[in-house]
Amino acid sequence: MNNNLCLLIGNGINDITPGKSWEDVLDDIIQFCALTDINKKQKPFPILYDEIFLRAVQARQWDEFQVKSFIAQSVSEITPNEIHARIRKINFAHVMTTNYDYTLQGEMPKKNEGLVFERLYSVFRNHQFGDTKFWHIHGEANYPASINLGYEHYCGQLQNMRNYTVTGTYYKSDEIIKSSLISRLKAGKIPNNQSWIDLFFTSDIHIVGLTLDFVETDLWWLLTYRARNKFYKKKSKSKKPDLLKITNKITYYIPEKFAKIAAHKLQVLEANDVIINIVPNLEGISYYHRVLDGINRRL
Repeated sequence: MNNNLCLLIGNGINDITPGKSWEDVLDDIIQFCALTDINKKQKPFPILYDEIFLRAVQARQWDEFQVKSFIAQSVSEITPNEIHARIRKINFAHVMTTNYDYTLQGEMPKKNEGLVFERLYSVFRNHQFGDTKFWHIHGEANYPASINLGYEHYCGQLQNMRNYTVTGTYYKSDEIIKSSLISRLKAGKIPNNQSWIDLFFTSDIHIVGLTLDFVETDLWWLLTYRARNKFYKKKSKSKKPDLLKITNKITYYIPEKFAKIAAHKLQVLEANDVIINIVPNLEGISYYHRVLDGINRRL
């Protein structure tokens, strides 16, 4: 196991084999809320979720926990495939995911092992399986209220992330380091990986199966903040260096057939110090095996 090697994986892994896809889950949500006139096209998902939820609330006075509990149940029906199993065999030190289900772990976790119990947000949320720590950075099915959907939740998540990274936290727990991550890094201290955010500044991260649309405001902010601290030297009377020494690498994988239509996004990623790896002539299961072959050789 390479303690400096991490995987960030999105929902693409759940959509490559027959079974319940994210699109199916979305249709389930709309049907559950008894809405028949929803147009899904050209709406970023957080906006679409807000529309679905608000329409349901106005029609039935529902509590949001009802909707998210249904989503938790629905994603739990996603069928695992051979790529989930292979990721477990590679034995990453850390696997981060935006997914809510537990197909990556291969079993239901007994508890959230984060140093802070988070009901809504996911700065510390993790589960340990063997030598691998799994981080559900957008919430998880066992805690429906934590499922990150809609701009209200995205903004709250980002607020907590920025506090942890820039200004410091004020949790009651004595187990966590409360000073900001950036102040610790500038002081030359090595983060203890109490949060998945630490990994973005210290570990090599491979981003796989994640569309990373611009609506993922929390992740785009984190990438931008990291790049600013690496490249942008603010004018200061202080003799202390303003640039942060960041040496870890972040790599984004994309199938060749999608690279052209995603060129605008790839340009922004490159500006944010993300390495682009375009994988030619493969899709589905074969694509993920090729990507994992390359990552596995680094172990």
